[in-house]
Amino acid sequence: MADQHLVAPKQPPPLNVPESKNTVKVSCIDATCRLEIPIGPMLQPEYTGMPFLRAPCFVFLIEHPSRKPILFDLAVRKDWEVLPQYEKWVRLKWSINVEKDVATILKETGWDVDGGAFESIVWSHHHWDHVGDASTFPSSTELVVGPGFNEAHLPGYPKRQDATLLESDFVGRNLREINFEKEGGGLKVGRFNAFDYFGDGSFYLLDTPGHTVGHICGLARTTTNPDTFIFMGGDASHHGGEFRPTEYLPIPKELNPSPLKRRPAPCPGELLQHVHADGRPDKPFYNVTKSFAYDKAVADWTIEGLGEFDANENVLLLTAHDDAVVDPAQFDFYPKPLNDWYEKNVAKKIKWLFLGDFEEAVKAKEQGGDAFTWGTYP
Repeated sequence: MADQHLVAPKQPPPLNVPESKNTVKVSCIDATCRLEIPIGPMLQPEYTGMPFLRAPCFVFLIEHPSRKPILFDLAVRKDWEVLPQYEKWVRLKWSINVEKDVATILKETGWDVDGGAFESIVWSHHHWDHVGDASTFPSSTELVVGPGFNEAHLPGYPKRQDATLLESDFVGRNLREINFEKEGGGLKVGRFNAFDYFGDGSFYLLDTPGHTVGHICGLARTTTNPDTFIFMGGDASHHGGEFRPTEYLPIPKELNPSPLKRRPAPCPGELLQHVHADGRPDKPFYNVTKSFAYDKAVADWTIEGLGEFDANENVLLLTAHDDAVVDPAQFDFYPKPLNDWYEKNVAKKIKWLFLGDFEEAVKAKEQGGDAFTWGTYP
């Protein structure tokens, strides 16, 4: 095989973000959640030493200079055992640990949550590890959801016995479903339909379907001159290996910092290429299973779109469950803001850290064993 690292990456498609001099302050809240869930039913292949998706849950605080702040997602509620899915999780022996609700974290850092400090909560989608406990916020705080949400997911439990959401989240609260065609006015950012949330180019919601009906992502402008952005990926992807590497962002010849604990920096990129199921430096490590997506073809299309954003050096792409960035040495969590991420070179520092999940696969390959196996999941 020729050394494909020597092939220059292709130029990613233009994102065409409208010009603006307006920004928002963005903070990433590590919501005290830790999940451990079998990865095989979600992503394939299964890499040696990586049987579980071990994941935090991130929430984004978005502060506009002239509006009340909003939240993007709420992670897992502390009393998650009240959810209708609880018996299923016990049966499957999923590991779910939560120390605090997001509302509690915010109160402890000075926010008047009960007094209506927050304008809105944006749910990326309806899954339990993102909706949190909206009832811990007053009814003046609205819920914002993606297209098709109401028809697919309402009413909540117990009004509808097979619902996964609780009716208590909606009582007395405005529920706003975004119509991208009507409210977005035909705007596209990257390949996605977009809605200018504050009307000033500082924060966009993006229509990113596939994982679920109504899944949406966020794009916040963090600085101007240069323009920099934070992409809030929700569950459009669950692991960096779903949208990295790509033809726009191949595995580097050298990885610095090294994602492998037993390899000092710079770590040769070819070590990771050799455990890749396709042996390619320009194709993602994982494929989403059909059973894990509402519509796999659409989910794949959305994930490709994430790769286009990720290949732009002025975009910091963060998904909700990126375990690779849970490191204070590399990343500033709330209450520190993230607006200076570009100046601190955060994206380049963390971009390839997810490859550390394949440490055992590299070891197995070096010892003549199997780096991965394909499961029987559809």
